[in-house]
Amino acid sequence: MTPVAVPPARLKTSLPLTQALARYVRAPHFGGQEAAACALALTGTLDTLATLLAGQNEPVVRIVRAHLAASGTGPAEAPAPSLQQLLGTAQAALVNAVAGHALDYDDVAMSAHPSTVLVPTLWAEAHRLGASGAELLRAYVVGYEVWAELFSRESGQYHLKGWHPTGVFGVVGAAAGVAYLNRETLTEGQVARALSLAASSAAGLVANFGTMAKPWHAGRAAAAAIDAVRLAQLGMTAATDVFEHHAGFLAALSPSGECDLQRPATIGGVPRLLSWGLSIKCYPVCYSGHRVIDGVLQLKAAHGLQPQDVQRVDVTIGNAQASMLRNHRPVSGLEAKFSIEFDVACALVAGDVGLAQLTDVFTQRTDMQALMAKVQVHTTERSDPVDPAFSVADSVRITTRDGRRLETGEIRFPKGHAMYPLSAEALRSKFLDCVAYSGLPCDGAALYDAVRSLAQMPDVRALAQHL
Repeated sequence: MTPVAVPPARLKTSLPLTQALARYVRAPHFGGQEAAACALALTGTLDTLATLLAGQNEPVVRIVRAHLAASGTGPAEAPAPSLQQLLGTAQAALVNAVAGHALDYDDVAMSAHPSTVLVPTLWAEAHRLGASGAELLRAYVVGYEVWAELFSRESGQYHLKGWHPTGVFGVVGAAAGVAYLNRETLTEGQVARALSLAASSAAGLVANFGTMAKPWHAGRAAAAAIDAVRLAQLGMTAATDVFEHHAGFLAALSPSGECDLQRPATIGGVPRLLSWGLSIKCYPVCYSGHRVIDGVLQLKAAHGLQPQDVQRVDVTIGNAQASMLRNHRPVSGLEAKFSIEFDVACALVAGDVGLAQLTDVFTQRTDMQALMAKVQVHTTERSDPVDPAFSVADSVRITTRDGRRLETGEIRFPKGHAMYPLSAEALRSKFLDCVAYSGLPCDGAALYDAVRSLAQMPDVRALAQHL
């Protein structure tokens, strides 16, 4: 990865990396851009609450609820919409993060899904503490910043190594946010140990994409983040050089074996959230296929294509994307989320790739299976200098039965990308659609307005009144 240029307003420190992160968590600096960063954190919060609610009825969420019921749910501290009750903080974070990631409809940044870990974790802890909405949003910015500082130190592609960054980085970023919310009762040393304990809880494998284990990665990261801070508060020790150590977190995860352990931390100042941003998903499938979906829909609309017109489809994507899109002949809606062949066929058949299409019945349709067989996947080594999990650009070429070759050219950003953002109206529409899909007895418009006013909410517990 080519490191993102550090804005002049960012702050450098000569402290060892773990200590620098801990000091930042206890006393973060936002470079005069707190309002802008919190506004973007609010976008991530809105979108995650939408996907969290939409995912309530997924089988994996039902399994997690049953597991919690069997093992005990702890004191009534934080809301879990799917249960219409309060759970222990870690348990609420767990089930809500699983629900938020279950449909693969949650936002993207840093080769991962940051909000699906940060929002459920910080919402649960802020609810327990009775913290303000502004504090929750600042905690999000802090968690994202710590995550980004660590992610910026690697040149290789985590997905090709087999790591799911949402699980392995999410637990540390979320622990940073939880520690920020508890900063008045934590010493700098305790924060460092909390981050170290979180680092030892990092987990998540790409081999499990397309199964229920993938959203479990997010849930376990959320719960483990809270546990890490609790254990540090109680006095559990852990290495205070866990990130810069030659056998520590970054070195152990590194796909390239060349992660930068020596660079002074550039933590604080203008938040990276403002330069790296959040990409909001338009389709509930793996983000690796979104540019291709956009391209197929573009060609379909421009040329009036029907499925029977298509002889062959050639798509070009990055190596890491191809690794994630591992299911070439999916037979279930869950498998289809990680299939570029499904993405192409679905866009051609339905003219959309939405929640209504991500079902076993639709995936198994004869016309869908026939079209999937016509898709050929090609890969490119040209990785994105900002996010190496993706190629610089994807492309689509459709050959028709009458001999036409229809091409998209290079597609740099999908709709909803941080560089191609959705409108406020589109974000609200997605939110309301997700609430309606959930079937929960809540007023989507009232909930949307309540979340929009989060920065002015003196106690986030008021949010639960709208669920």
